[in-house]
Amino acid sequence: MNQQKSYRSSFILLTILFFLWGFITVLVDSLIPRLRELFTLTYFQAGMVQFAFFGAFFLLSIPASYILTKIGYKKGIILGLCTMALGCLLFYPAASYRMFGIFMVAYFILAGGITILQVAANPYVAVLGSEDGASSRLNLSQAFNSLGTAIAPVIGALFILSDKIKTTDEIAILTDSEKGLYLATEASAVQTPFLGLAIFIFIIAIGFYFSKLPKLINETAVGSYRDALKHKNLVMGIIGIFFYVGAEVAIGSYLVNYFLDMNMVEVIKQNGFMKSIVEGILSTGITESDDKAIVGVFVTFYWSGAMIGRFAGAYLTRIIKPGKVLGIFATIAITLILISISTTGLVSMWSILAVGLFNSIMFPTIFTLAIDGIGSLKPKASGMLCTAIVGGAVIPPTFGYLTDQIGFKSALFFVILCYTYILYYGFKNSRKQVKI
Repeated sequence: MNQQKSYRSSFILLTILFFLWGFITVLVDSLIPRLRELFTLTYFQAGMVQFAFFGAFFLLSIPASYILTKIGYKKGIILGLCTMALGCLLFYPAASYRMFGIFMVAYFILAGGITILQVAANPYVAVLGSEDGASSRLNLSQAFNSLGTAIAPVIGALFILSDKIKTTDEIAILTDSEKGLYLATEASAVQTPFLGLAIFIFIIAIGFYFSKLPKLINETAVGSYRDALKHKNLVMGIIGIFFYVGAEVAIGSYLVNYFLDMNMVEVIKQNGFMKSIVEGILSTGITESDDKAIVGVFVTFYWSGAMIGRFAGAYLTRIIKPGKVLGIFATIAITLILISISTTGLVSMWSILAVGLFNSIMFPTIFTLAIDGIGSLKPKASGMLCTAIVGGAVIPPTFGYLTDQIGFKSALFFVILCYTYILYYGFKNSRKQVKI
């Protein structure tokens, strides 16, 4: 009974971490419009923010897994939290001195802390309880991660983007004193929320320091990456994570352009229900709104679907073998993309948005299937799996290149290939009852 209570308390603490890094990841995205003016960035420089995020996963995941084998999961989590807090603190001088380079370093350090947490927390949640509930627990924790990503844009809009951001031309006509006052106000809008986040993260780190997390496996056991790669199912899982993250980000990144390419703005304006959704979310009327804003409203449904699906997936993967659920969800995702390709108008739009719902369980389920049965090699396996998140930096530009050459509808067949591999991986593991 005491052990079950310990597991429950630890699971709650870890789930807070999932929420936290999802929230912060998307909150930083909310900064980009303000920082672009504050630092006078080009669009290319603004785009480098995402490159820094995925770069941290690619460069730091395996070193993080090595660190975990030396210091254990609990100390690894505390290290990740302290690294995140340091990244948040660096936003203060970045905004004060208006130096984009400091901001990039701050974001890379922040993303590095998130990387350490990903490598540590995912396998820890998987082993925190009964063997047959691993995928269910990780889906539930990931659901709270999605809840954080869903809430962050609202918080960012209220506290970071609530006032009007002046354009470069508008800033140029200000007097020196007016410009200094405006930029100081802009800096404060960046500094205050991230200073508060740094303090909050430090408090969470202190909470973990004094918590009694159960030691569930021999965390410091020796073993090489070569030993881990001898597990064929792990290697296949690494490829699966690469394709999943790449496909999900590719669709999400190009939805606005896809809808504009299909002339969805006019379709939305002519549909009373769709028009009411837009006007209910945007502060201006639909006729006064920018076309990108009108279709961009509906991208929310794609990412929110992942949150809803993960809560549902936490139950489904408990009553149905996780591999089978993964295969079924991948099949439905492929079907929805094919429907979007072969139709137009609202059917095409809603079918591609619904893919988000079936993306939901893919990352946690692939993860738990991949580390099943590899014992003390889990920290190294987790590092390699998190490195595969770099698919989010590789597949989207490839999809964009194909779109330039053959158009959106045809380029989506490339995304279908990614989901086809996930379908194969799921059904290959469909008879497996996960035992972590």
